[in-house]
Amino acid sequence: MKAAEKKSPTASRTTRAASKKPSATSKKAASAPAGAPAPSKRATAGSGSKKAPAAREKSPTAASRPTAAGKRAPAAARAESRLGMVRRARKINRELADVYPYAHPELDFRDPFELLVATVLSAQTTDLRVNQTTPALFARYPTPEDLAAAVPEEVEELIRPTGFFRAKTKSIMGLATALRDDFGGEVPGRLDDLVKLPGVGRKTAFVVLGNAFGVPGITVDTHFMRLARRWRWTEQDDPVKIEAEIAEIFPKSEWTMLSHRVIFHGRRICHARKPACGACPIASLCPAYGEGETDPEKAEKLLKYEKGGFPGQRLNPPPDYPGRPAPPAAGVAPGADT
Repeated sequence: MKAAEKKSPTASRTTRAASKKPSATSKKAASAPAGAPAPSKRATAGSGSKKAPAAREKSPTAASRPTAAGKRAPAAARAESRLGMVRRARKINRELADVYPYAHPELDFRDPFELLVATVLSAQTTDLRVNQTTPALFARYPTPEDLAAAVPEEVEELIRPTGFFRAKTKSIMGLATALRDDFGGEVPGRLDDLVKLPGVGRKTAFVVLGNAFGVPGITVDTHFMRLARRWRWTEQDDPVKIEAEIAEIFPKSEWTMLSHRVIFHGRRICHARKPACGACPIASLCPAYGEGETDPEKAEKLLKYEKGGFPGQRLNPPPDYPGRPAPPAAGVAPGADT
């Protein structure tokens, strides 16, 4: 038995060589990249069967995610020419004009003087807080002459709710004095004159020029700056440079209303920390789609002011405003001058 069981050296070598010879299947496995799944028997058998569903699925990208409006957002990484950006920017402006046909300055005012003072007071606070504060201020000091002759401590107490009330008191009393002494008590309608007034920069000047005198201007506030960069209209950080670049994109006749529309959108939908992407009407034009909440139901809950069913910022909004007026300050009856 032992002699019969003993194998010859030649047979042993033949067996070892056969075990080392790779099969067609092992060759394919060897050529596959590391970590790739081994091919199934059906795939290697050449039966012509369809690939597994997992092999066909692709992860969604910004370009494939549908927006709330049923459109698709452009891929953020897609290269865009200067002409393409300008066209997209102007289309955004047209879309916003349809969404916010009632866009307006959200400060209550009755004349250029009130708008100028209210705009200075709006720094580092909300327009609502200013609108709740100015009725008492203008009831006490209705003209530049009255405000220039006021007791600073009394003005400080009236505007305290707007914050930084000492610095703001100095600014509004200073500009009132300049209006009385240098401009006959009238607010000038020229940019060069306005920016010489205490506390008045280009942003404030353009608010007054555009909304009290009908002179086109781009108001680069924090909302406008954020959205202009988010929409890739500019890469600048300086407001003056942003203003100059945006002015080259849009015709001058659009500057004032463009500012209102962008600011409205920034306050209502395209928020700084959590944009409501899933409820955004211009999502298909936004290269930053997906930075915020994309689920339509969750995004709907992020909407503010009239878009979310809440009061606006003005106590006395324009007649075409679709939302509710803002409430007056606590303890003050609506429309009362105190």
